[in-house]
Amino acid sequence: MIALAADPSAAALEPAAAPVTFADLGLSEPILRAVTEKGYTTPTPIQAQAIPVVLMGRDVLGSAQTGTGKTAGFTLPLIDILAGSRGRARMPRALILEPTRELALQVAENFVAYGKYTRLTHALVIGGESMTDQRDVLTRGVDVVIATPGRLIDMFERGTLLLTDVKVLVIDEADRMLDMGFIPDVERIVAMLPRTRQTLFFSATMAPEIRRLADAFLQNPKQISVSPPASVASTITSRYTLVAEHDKREALRRLIRSEDVQNALIFCNRKRDVDILFRSLTRHNFKAGALHGDMTQPMRFATLEKFKAGEIRLLVCSDVAARGLDIGGLSHVFNFDVPHHAEDYVHRIGRTGRAGREGRAFTLATPEDRLAMAAIETLTAGAIQRMQIEGLDPVEWSEAASGRRGRRGSPARGTSARGSSARGSRASGDASGDVSRGARAAGEKPPAARRGRKGSGEAAQAAAAPHAPSAEPSREPAPAPARERSSAPPRDRSPAPPRDRSSAPPRDRAPAPARDRSPALGREERSGGNDRQTVVGFGVDVPAFMLVAARPHRGTAAAPSTAEGSYGEGGPSPASEIAS
Repeated sequence: MIALAADPSAAALEPAAAPVTFADLGLSEPILRAVTEKGYTTPTPIQAQAIPVVLMGRDVLGSAQTGTGKTAGFTLPLIDILAGSRGRARMPRALILEPTRELALQVAENFVAYGKYTRLTHALVIGGESMTDQRDVLTRGVDVVIATPGRLIDMFERGTLLLTDVKVLVIDEADRMLDMGFIPDVERIVAMLPRTRQTLFFSATMAPEIRRLADAFLQNPKQISVSPPASVASTITSRYTLVAEHDKREALRRLIRSEDVQNALIFCNRKRDVDILFRSLTRHNFKAGALHGDMTQPMRFATLEKFKAGEIRLLVCSDVAARGLDIGGLSHVFNFDVPHHAEDYVHRIGRTGRAGREGRAFTLATPEDRLAMAAIETLTAGAIQRMQIEGLDPVEWSEAASGRRGRRGSPARGTSARGSSARGSRASGDASGDVSRGARAAGEKPPAARRGRKGSGEAAQAAAAPHAPSAEPSREPAPAPARERSSAPPRDRSPAPPRDRSSAPPRDRAPAPARDRSPALGREERSGGNDRQTVVGFGVDVPAFMLVAARPHRGTAAAPSTAEGSYGEGGPSPASEIAS
């Protein structure tokens, strides 16, 4: 059998496959006109696959790296679906959930730009803005609500918003919501929605927890994945440099001066470091700004607008700006700190190299960041090239990162701590013993001994003066003190005092109440026969300020007080003067 070779001339005559355009995706003419005015003609892979499926009404599970156009992938078909009708007051027809305010603002800007030739309206329901203004917009009626989970729940609980008419739900950046702890709020919001709805679920990474949520929220979804999870775009050139901790700011300044930086994002792990680095760059005459979660919402929006307008060249920020922000023409990304989570590295450098443009990303690592850099290279499935900055002392990786964690919980350290605490307790015990011995040498008993033997017969006997000297010899184990006690004349006294004292109080105290109560008879009579003592412990010498004037019984005249200690003879007491 002879195989015929293909005719090269015939292959040349066959027309090449034409690239897919937005018009081939089934979008309406007003939306195509708006997309053309934005300068877009060819959809990205995620857009080319997601838009037709969304227009069909199916659920979508989309996974793609940052910077591939996921926002337009659900915004364009959503506008086309909703363009045929209008929403009612407080009852939106579509809900878009975003993890951060900045990302929600960006989606709102895209919605306005792509829907400029439609009559659709939207409401931005985010924290940091006036709830009164947002309530007024919702009351007038909107088609789409773009919200963060927390503020949306607040509006729902106040009765400002009803979710019973939502037809399309979009959950964007689901992995970021998982990191920020919004998943319980998202689950609560989904429970408020109708069961018959279309759900679009987008995430840059697909962790097991994200997969579980997708299975719970979606029904027979179309899974779209145009790139491996947590992959870096091929248009981004990544480098890292190893510097000492005290050289990081100098290394950053040298990198900025050596690179052709048009505009750049500089990421820090902590908000405090954002402010410190911002002030440092400003002192070195760099046009810089700061952006982090502790800033007020108007200030954050104003800073972003200045950065987009070119008034600020460098924007020092925390991870609040690492998700979804689309800043046109961003040339560089600098990681001043190695991120704690390897996934954050992908989102940080994904701010550059978007829409087919070239981008460069640099990471400043310290010798203690060896494990974090290894985790990033494992996640991205590729080694990051190392570079050296001229003029700085070269350093190498340190083993202290892993060793430090081991020493933090090592048993040896805990043992020494327990030993020191035991030695401290023994030392305190020796000190208390010295105090007791000193007290005995001075002829006194230690406080603990006095408290423990209070009220006992031995304590009463030891308190007697004749037996005070014999208390110390009785503690010694020698038998001599026992023989001395047996031959001592007051042999009967040792057991006698407890028995005599226990039986004596009734006989001795019987006449005492009669003598002590003689001045108190007036008080008993004044109390109407109530056997209640008002003064205890003073006996007959009651201070004048504690006496209360006698009140006459009804129908009887008040008799002058003749009790001992009254205020003057027959005169009124101070208490009666105050009462009058």
